[in-house]
Amino acid sequence: MSERLQAGSPAPEFSLPDADEKVISLSDFGGRKVIVYFYPAAMTPGCTVQAVDFTASLDEIAAAGYTVIGISPDTPAKLARFREKEQLSVTLLADPERTALNAYAAFGTKKLYGKEIEGVIRSTFVVDVDADGQGTIEVAQYNVKATGHVARLRRELGI
Repeated sequence: MSERLQAGSPAPEFSLPDADEKVISLSDFGGRKVIVYFYPAAMTPGCTVQAVDFTASLDEIAAAGYTVIGISPDTPAKLARFREKEQLSVTLLADPERTALNAYAAFGTKKLYGKEIEGVIRSTFVVDVDADGQGTIEVAQYNVKATGHVARLRRELGI
């Protein structure tokens, strides 16, 4: 597992397909702040809560100058089904090879029901992307809880 990122760390660049197979890169958001969140699997209860909460708050988050991107190891086709089923408006990116998950240290050993397993570590990052497309981590949160996370993040960011 990669070393965990923290505030001030360079944000690893990524280029991943969205639910429509269009490739989206972190550097596409030059001059913006991006909330990048990693979640284990589309269409599971906790991940659905988180995606629905981000979607419900998207207008306020966008008005405050942030873009929201969710990344999971799912395929673009599964993300498209997830988006349609839950009427999601956040950008969902597919990382089946786990390149971004590993670069952000969002994949590794975690506890699930008292057992240690390898998997996606639910994590959220706020990235400030400069005009040249280079990102810097402003906030790094690992092992976040799906329920209530968006409300807590909004409080912390003053949104």
